[in-house]
Amino acid sequence: MIRVVLPAHLKTLVNATREIELDVAGVASQRSVVDALENRYPVLLGTIRDPTTKKRRPFIRFFACEEDISHDDPEAPLPDAVVSGVEPFFVIGAMAGG
Repeated sequence: MIRVVLPAHLKTLVNATREIELDVAGVASQRSVVDALENRYPVLLGTIRDPTTKKRRPFIRFFACEEDISHDDPEAPLPDAVVSGVEPFFVIGAMAGG
């Protein structure tokens, strides 16, 4: 069971008030977690990644075990602490401005 924490605006879309628990088939990776999220909540299609290319949106970041893994290989296995449910997988809306 993977625990996923979404930013507030995406929680609103899926009617979640807390973190989401997901079963992920096969190797748990960024891609498989987002696949599972989009399968469970089709309203998220296109919000986290481009629906055609499957690339992460520029202002979305992924964190696991307090590390920014946004630029890691999307197929790379997530840390054991995330896979076991000890630590959550965070989807963060990055801030920009000037």
